[in-house]
Amino acid sequence: MDWDKLRIFHTVAEAGSFTHAGEILHLSQSAVSRQIQALEDSLNVTLFHRHARGLILTEQGEFLFEATQSMNHRLAAAIARIRDSKEEVFGHLRVTTTTGFGSLWLAPRLPHLYAKYPELKIDLMLEERVLDLPMREADVAIRMKEPSQADLIRKKLMGVHMRLYASREYLNRSGTPERLEDLGAHRLISQSIKAQQVSAGAMFVQSLLTHEVRSLLTVNSYFGVLQAVRAGLGIGVLPDYLTEDFPNLIRVLPALQSNEVPVFLAYPEELRKSRRIKVFRDFVIEEIVTHRRKRRDTKDTAMT
Repeated sequence: MDWDKLRIFHTVAEAGSFTHAGEILHLSQSAVSRQIQALEDSLNVTLFHRHARGLILTEQGEFLFEATQSMNHRLAAAIARIRDSKEEVFGHLRVTTTTGFGSLWLAPRLPHLYAKYPELKIDLMLEERVLDLPMREADVAIRMKEPSQADLIRKKLMGVHMRLYASREYLNRSGTPERLEDLGAHRLISQSIKAQQVSAGAMFVQSLLTHEVRSLLTVNSYFGVLQAVRAGLGIGVLPDYLTEDFPNLIRVLPALQSNEVPVFLAYPEELRKSRRIKVFRDFVIEEIVTHRRKRRDTKDTAMT
């Protein structure tokens, strides 16, 4: 099989047209078309349906595209391992995690990592969708549940609880609830129970809503909930990892919290020896140790 033709085929399949593929490959449209025709002749199949709006893969084309996509992922992994140096850490690292954890906890700590390894190029992908690590949609993930995919190395980092918080100014103005029933006199700020989020958080909000709440504001991200709470709009449901970075948040009704949400770091088995993965893993663990120490010191100070 001609590897160059497969590379051109894969580019055409992703681009959806000979013209766009040619621009990517720096080839003429006719040269790309000839290569695809030669590949189809060698396989004795039609790989694309041609029409005025572009190209659509045939069933046989879909089969071949799955194969070339897998080849590309494995080639990228091999190149990453080859480029990993024992003395230096450089190159791209694709990290996926949830929007809340990534924007509120991880991103503010990345300066510590870049200070040690300034040549790292990190692609931070924040979304609730679970990306496929074995298929190399990302290199490393921080997830709010234990990964179920096979061939992953995983490590539990910590446990998170959803709790109730308000700003000091809001509580001074509106009073501090002493009992769960007192929430009815306040505005509750949370993610919607229909929003994509960890089940423990949704269940906690659902349990709060079984009590009469005077006013409700739902936001589709914890960042939005945090901003509303800091603006003094009400009492918010937020993850407890925020307390270190936002000391003006006051915990409300401390007996209430969600079930534990386990936080796991995971990466493909084939990247076990990756230098970039190692330094990122060690950085996250070090930051969590520091985070725990600060929380413990804060709690001890509050008790004295």
